[in-house]
Amino acid sequence: MQIRVVTGTGTGPTAVAAYDAALAAAGVHNYNITTVSSVIPDDSTVDVLDSAPDLGPVGERLTVVEARTTSREGEDAAAGLGWTTTAGGRGLFYEATGTDPETVRERVAAGLESGRALREWPFADERIVTAHTTAEGPYATAVVLGIYGDSEPI
Repeated sequence: MQIRVVTGTGTGPTAVAAYDAALAAAGVHNYNITTVSSVIPDDSTVDVLDSAPDLGPVGERLTVVEARTTSREGEDAAAGLGWTTTAGGRGLFYEATGTDPETVRERVAAGLESGRALREWPFADERIVTAHTTAEGPYATAVVLGIYGDSEPI
Protein backbone atom coordinates (compact mmCIF):
# COMPACT_ATOMS: atom_id res chain seq x y z
CA MET A 1 0.00 0.00 0.00
CA GLN A 2 1.20 3.51 -0.74
CA ILE A 3 0.87 5.87 2.21
CA ARG A 4 1.40 9.56 1.59
CA VAL A 5 2.29 11.94 4.43
CA VAL A 6 1.24 15.57 3.96
CA THR A 7 1.14 18.63 6.21
CA GLY A 8 -1.00 21.72 6.28
CA THR A 9 -1.69 24.79 8.35
CA GLY A 10 -4.56 27.23 8.07
CA THR A 11 -6.45 29.99 9.79
CA GLY A 12 -10.11 30.89 9.94
CA PRO A 13 -12.90 32.65 11.81
CA THR A 14 -13.90 29.37 13.51
CA ALA A 15 -12.04 26.22 14.56
CA VAL A 16 -13.75 24.24 11.77
CA ALA A 17 -12.85 26.87 9.17
CA ALA A 18 -9.21 26.77 10.30
CA TYR A 19 -9.25 22.96 10.01
CA ASP A 20 -10.73 23.18 6.50
CA ALA A 21 -8.00 25.67 5.53
CA ALA A 22 -5.30 23.33 6.88
CA LEU A 23 -6.79 20.44 4.90
CA ALA A 24 -6.77 22.68 1.80
CA ALA A 25 -3.08 23.44 2.36
CA ALA A 26 -2.45 19.68 2.50
CA GLY A 27 -4.52 19.11 -0.67
CA VAL A 28 -7.27 16.99 0.91
CA HIS A 29 -10.09 19.46 1.66
CA ASN A 30 -12.44 17.97 -0.94
CA TYR A 31 -12.58 14.54 0.73
CA ASN A 32 -14.29 13.09 3.78
CA ILE A 33 -11.62 12.15 6.30
CA THR A 34 -11.91 8.85 8.18
CA THR A 35 -9.26 8.32 10.85
CA VAL A 36 -7.76 5.00 11.84
CA SER A 37 -5.34 4.09 14.62
CA SER A 38 -1.76 3.52 13.68
CA VAL A 39 -0.74 0.20 12.13
CA ILE A 40 1.01 0.27 8.76
CA PRO A 41 0.16 -2.84 6.68
CA ASP A 42 2.79 -5.24 5.30
CA ASP A 43 4.39 -4.23 1.99
CA SER A 44 3.65 -0.52 2.47
CA THR A 45 5.71 2.45 1.39
CA VAL A 46 5.54 5.82 3.15
CA ASP A 47 6.31 8.93 1.10
CA VAL A 48 6.38 12.54 2.30
CA LEU A 49 4.81 14.98 -0.17
CA ASP A 50 4.35 18.76 -0.19
CA SER A 51 0.66 18.29 -1.03
CA ALA A 52 -1.59 15.33 -1.80
CA PRO A 53 -2.04 14.48 -5.48
CA ASP A 54 -5.47 13.84 -7.00
CA LEU A 55 -6.70 10.89 -4.94
CA GLY A 56 -10.09 10.39 -6.61
CA PRO A 57 -13.52 11.99 -6.96
CA VAL A 58 -14.67 14.84 -4.73
CA GLY A 59 -16.57 13.75 -1.63
CA GLU A 60 -15.11 10.28 -1.36
CA ARG A 61 -13.59 8.91 1.84
CA LEU A 62 -9.88 9.13 2.64
CA THR A 63 -8.54 6.81 5.30
CA VAL A 64 -5.87 8.58 7.33
CA VAL A 65 -3.84 8.64 10.50
CA GLU A 66 -4.13 12.25 11.65
CA ALA A 67 -2.28 14.55 14.01
CA ARG A 68 -4.39 17.71 14.40
CA THR A 69 -4.50 20.66 16.76
CA THR A 70 -6.25 24.01 16.75
CA SER A 71 -5.23 27.13 18.66
CA ARG A 72 -6.75 30.53 19.37
CA GLU A 73 -5.35 33.92 18.39
CA GLY A 74 -1.78 34.47 19.54
CA GLU A 75 -1.21 30.79 20.44
CA ASP A 76 0.93 28.22 18.66
CA ALA A 77 -0.36 24.97 17.20
CA ALA A 78 2.01 22.07 16.49
CA ALA A 79 1.18 18.60 15.18
CA GLY A 80 3.53 15.69 14.60
CA LEU A 81 3.31 12.32 12.93
CA GLY A 82 6.08 9.76 13.10
CA TRP A 83 6.48 6.27 11.79
CA THR A 84 8.75 3.31 12.13
CA THR A 85 8.79 0.39 9.70
CA THR A 86 10.37 -2.97 9.10
CA ALA A 87 12.24 -3.97 5.94
CA GLY A 88 9.00 -5.71 4.88
CA GLY A 89 7.01 -2.47 5.04
CA ARG A 90 4.87 -3.08 8.13
CA GLY A 91 5.07 -0.58 10.92
CA LEU A 92 3.50 1.97 13.22
CA PHE A 93 2.44 5.59 13.16
CA TYR A 94 2.33 7.71 16.27
CA GLU A 95 0.75 11.17 16.56
CA ALA A 96 1.17 14.01 19.04
CA THR A 97 0.04 17.62 19.29
CA GLY A 98 0.80 20.64 21.42
CA THR A 99 2.15 24.16 21.20
CA ASP A 100 5.90 23.55 20.82
CA PRO A 101 7.17 21.64 17.76
CA GLU A 102 10.21 20.22 19.59
CA THR A 103 8.08 18.92 22.47
CA VAL A 104 5.68 17.37 19.94
CA ARG A 105 8.63 15.72 18.17
CA GLU A 106 9.87 14.30 21.51
CA ARG A 107 6.39 12.92 22.31
CA VAL A 108 6.16 11.26 18.91
CA ALA A 109 9.62 9.68 19.37
CA ALA A 110 8.63 8.40 22.83
CA GLY A 111 5.41 6.95 21.45
CA LEU A 112 7.25 5.16 18.65
CA GLU A 113 9.72 3.72 21.13
CA SER A 114 6.85 2.45 23.27
CA GLY A 115 5.05 0.96 20.26
CA ARG A 116 8.19 -0.86 19.13
CA ALA A 117 8.56 -2.34 22.63
CA LEU A 118 5.09 -3.91 22.33
CA ARG A 119 5.96 -5.75 19.12
CA GLU A 120 8.62 -8.28 18.20
CA TRP A 121 9.14 -6.87 14.72
CA PRO A 122 12.60 -6.04 13.33
CA PHE A 123 12.15 -2.26 12.93
CA ALA A 124 14.60 -0.69 10.51
CA ASP A 125 13.91 3.05 10.48
CA GLU A 126 12.05 6.01 11.99
CA ARG A 127 10.90 9.36 10.64
CA ILE A 128 8.98 12.28 12.16
CA VAL A 129 7.21 15.12 10.34
CA THR A 130 5.75 18.18 12.08
CA ALA A 131 3.59 21.15 11.15
CA HIS A 132 3.55 24.38 13.16
CA THR A 133 1.71 27.69 12.99
CA THR A 134 0.76 30.65 15.14
CA ALA A 135 -2.84 31.86 15.13
CA GLU A 136 -2.80 35.37 13.72
CA GLY A 137 -6.58 35.38 13.37
CA PRO A 138 -9.26 33.89 15.61
CA TYR A 139 -8.14 30.26 15.03
CA ALA A 140 -5.28 28.30 13.48
CA THR A 141 -4.92 24.58 12.80
CA ALA A 142 -1.89 22.40 12.10
CA VAL A 143 -2.34 18.91 10.60
CA VAL A 144 -0.10 16.06 9.55
CA LEU A 145 -1.86 13.22 7.74
CA GLY A 146 -0.76 9.74 6.70
CA ILE A 147 -3.11 8.93 3.79
CA TYR A 148 -3.73 5.23 3.14
CA GLY A 149 -4.03 4.72 -0.63
CA ASP A 150 -6.57 6.60 -2.75
CA SER A 151 -10.10 7.71 -1.96
CA GLU A 152 -13.00 5.25 -1.84
CA PRO A 153 -16.76 5.70 -2.28
CA ILE A 154 -18.64 6.29 0.94
